[in-house]
Amino acid sequence: MSVFLHGLSTALPPHTLPQDQVKERAAIIFGEKYPQFPRLLKTFATAEIDKRHSVVPIDWFSEPHGWKDRNDIFMVEAKNLFIKAAGAALNDAGWRGADVDTVVTVSSTGIATPTLDAQAFEEMGFRNDIMRVPVFGLGCAGGVSGLSIAQSLASAKPDSKVLLVIVETCSLAFRADRLQKADIIASVLFGDGAAAACLSTQKTKTREITLSGGHQKIWPDTLGIMGWDVDETGLGVVFDRSIPSFVSEHFAEAVNEALTATNLNADSIDRYVCHPGGTKVVEAIEDVLHLDRGVLNAERDVLRRAGNMSAPTVLFVLDAVLKQGATGKMMACALGPGFTASFLPFQVAQGEI
Repeated sequence: MSVFLHGLSTALPPHTLPQDQVKERAAIIFGEKYPQFPRLLKTFATAEIDKRHSVVPIDWFSEPHGWKDRNDIFMVEAKNLFIKAAGAALNDAGWRGADVDTVVTVSSTGIATPTLDAQAFEEMGFRNDIMRVPVFGLGCAGGVSGLSIAQSLASAKPDSKVLLVIVETCSLAFRADRLQKADIIASVLFGDGAAAACLSTQKTKTREITLSGGHQKIWPDTLGIMGWDVDETGLGVVFDRSIPSFVSEHFAEAVNEALTATNLNADSIDRYVCHPGGTKVVEAIEDVLHLDRGVLNAERDVLRRAGNMSAPTVLFVLDAVLKQGATGKMMACALGPGFTASFLPFQVAQGEI
């Protein structure tokens, strides 16, 4: 059963954080407490990020915050991003909230119970019999895995309308108390954002984008590579320095397995659409897939103007690739906690979006 992409949107929070201002603020916060910080200053430049966006202003990061404070902000701001992204995707699809049969909500940077879809229920105009599917813990893989879940649900119930909403507020996990290198790198890389997509087995009236079934691979003994440490203060990022080398060693094999599982081969892929975890990760992906250096231009552009927003980032890349007019067979790819690789093949026909 073919599943089509009817609408796609991206959304950013109101506060813009230029990288030079983040660098200055990080120097104030970490400079005297973390002796190794001067050696890491260059990463603010080598990350090739111009700016990021945050649900809180830059002054917020200079004050101490506990778990409740962080999550209280998440409940308000993640809901706002949910409504913004979901509303734009519905508008792009020509749908209303009442048309949606299933909503899949992906987020790993805060806890909401009732979930974000319930928090936004009245504003979105959802029906009272809507199927709600909240998904937590996928991290940076959540964009591709979320699309895969939404695709499977749409395929399982023909003609139903599935709304996928992905919201991450990485800035609220900023930690200055642990004095770990991962916290410095997080301050260099991560920002906030949201994205949404509308899927159905009904054919679209515009440019046809067909989503196939997804594929995942998890490696054993890799739990410490990426994720969260949780304590009284909040979520603490786990972001191991081995990620680029792990990609270099293992990603090509995972891609080949995904291609085989989805009845494809490398020659049939016209464009990989990748989650840009960081500049080094993008370069490692280009190398292992034998792509010309710089061909993942949309990935670099998203990273430059919005940083790594975790799960929604790959949908920002997809939106950019579609707006560039790219067509053909493509494969969405992302890596996340587990340690997991997530893949989703899709076909973009020629014509207007």
